[in-house]
Amino acid sequence: MHSHTIIIICGPTAVGKTAFAIQLARALQTEIISADSRQCYKEMNIGVAKPSAEELAEVRHWFINSHNIHEEVNAGIFEQYALHAAATIFENHTTAVMVGGTGLYIKAFCEGMDEFPAINPLIRQQIIVDYETKGLEFLQKQIAELDPYFWKVAEQQNPQRLIRALEVFISTGKSVTTFRKGDKKKRPFNIIKIGLELPRAQLNEQINNRVDKMMEEGLLAEASALYKYKSLNALQTVGYKELFDYLDNQCSLKEAEEKIKINTRHYAKRQMTWFKKDNTISWYNPHNVSAKDVLSSINC
Repeated sequence: MHSHTIIIICGPTAVGKTAFAIQLARALQTEIISADSRQCYKEMNIGVAKPSAEELAEVRHWFINSHNIHEEVNAGIFEQYALHAAATIFENHTTAVMVGGTGLYIKAFCEGMDEFPAINPLIRQQIIVDYETKGLEFLQKQIAELDPYFWKVAEQQNPQRLIRALEVFISTGKSVTTFRKGDKKKRPFNIIKIGLELPRAQLNEQINNRVDKMMEEGLLAEASALYKYKSLNALQTVGYKELFDYLDNQCSLKEAEEKIKINTRHYAKRQMTWFKKDNTISWYNPHNVSAKDVLSSINC
């Protein structure tokens, strides 16, 4: 056994991961690495449910406000960032906490990234042109038809992931999933994974309440300020895309709010599909268990 341990808190959006991770980090007197592919952007706050200024002051967080929306951030970049963060935390602590709902980032951190085939840049260019002229639905339709296996587990609203899958399929004739070899890298620390889950109806209620709260806190103003950057990958995010449609007069504000709730619920369902495939995760209902209970059950 290694002398250092990472405790990973994962699960769907709005389940209560942030509060739970902060409780855990306080009990262990350690720091948190975020595994959220959107909270790393300085410009996005309300719509990504970033921890509050008080929470960020209470416990040191890594990978929050670490990048700007013009920088490319992906699972490979996160893997390197998070390994460096963990090594830094381990200089003064035996345990670190990681928290987030981006399954691919957590997988990259725990197991490393697979090597993908070289792609003809002309193929990529053509797909990007098609995406820019025909929109996200074009990518979704292409992937659903050409790579249905990947489509089932894909982040279906994320054009960067869909473009990647499409270019791999067109270049090789194979699903992007076939290049995920599963050669797991060995990490020099122990990994304990804790999943938080709630009954579907309860989670849906928390999602709906959170969207209402985000709107009250000024999500529309935040989206308006970011409107000019709406084509950037960082902004292809539930909560912003729907409000951009409203700002483009494609729907009413009420319809945009309803779409945010529906799309967030769909996203939560896909997150659970991803995490439930990992049988190394121990699952808890955050309403019935405290961080200290979990610590005593894993002997930390």
